[in-house]
Amino acid sequence: MQVRVVLNLNCSISDAGVVNTLVSDQSLPGNLSFLGVTVDVVYQRLLAVVYNHSDPSNCALAAYDSRAPYHRLFVTTLYEPASSTTAAGANDVTVDFSGNAYVSNSVSDLIWKVDLEGKAFVLSKSKVFTKTPVEPGMLHSSCGLNGIAYCSKGYILVSQSNTGNLYKVDYEDGSARSITLNRKLTAPDGIAFRRDGVLVVVSQYKLYFIKSDDNWMEGVVYDETALDFESFPTSVTVGAEDRVYVLYGHAKEGILGNSQRDQFSILEVRSEDESAGEAVWMYVLIGDLDAKNGDFLKQIC
Repeated sequence: MQVRVVLNLNCSISDAGVVNTLVSDQSLPGNLSFLGVTVDVVYQRLLAVVYNHSDPSNCALAAYDSRAPYHRLFVTTLYEPASSTTAAGANDVTVDFSGNAYVSNSVSDLIWKVDLEGKAFVLSKSKVFTKTPVEPGMLHSSCGLNGIAYCSKGYILVSQSNTGNLYKVDYEDGSARSITLNRKLTAPDGIAFRRDGVLVVVSQYKLYFIKSDDNWMEGVVYDETALDFESFPTSVTVGAEDRVYVLYGHAKEGILGNSQRDQFSILEVRSEDESAGEAVWMYVLIGDLDAKNGDFLKQIC
């Protein structure tokens, strides 16, 4: 889902809730959004999906050095006016150990691959992505492929908001298949792997904990935690010791054009089943932020 950017800003937030500015790219056009962001640990880069509703030609992937002074390395356009298969809709991003980035497209249900030098091409536009009927009239009906995560075993997983599906995609040939789950996900958005192989999936309503014993031919939702849907969580990431953090992005306000919010929160969420009966708890890491001109996306590094 969309999250507005203040001055094209990216921030890092420590486990203690300390906020530091990483990138403020004034050379990018105004009225942009950074949607998904990820950290390329191997090549020390910050990757951010750039999107502009009023000008789809500004749909792009931006790469920055993750070391001060955080120089921009490239901006790669992910929109080709002559091709209907690459309509505007870039959303989330993940990266493999070779520096290849994978970007989901929520409008055209496709996945781009962007190499280390910034060269982009469509990796997958599988017919599997459009096989499940979409229920019209829902808030998420127009949002297809969304959260995306790389697995070192040779594939990526991607969520689809308007069907509740998860897909396994080969990161070389783009072949895809739907993952069979024991229960349906409601409007899944951001996803992330824990180090133990558990996939965490955030939606507007819940955080799902999913595991698989067969390389994601099938998956089991073994726990879920209710979230504050009015705060519209959009993103999830995993920090030290497999701690799971959810961003309350208030995305609905951004969709409706309200860019005046100056408070956001990131919460640590634990699985009740894994806590041996202890209550699930949430810890607010940040509160007031100087973001009076709009929302922005934050990534725990």
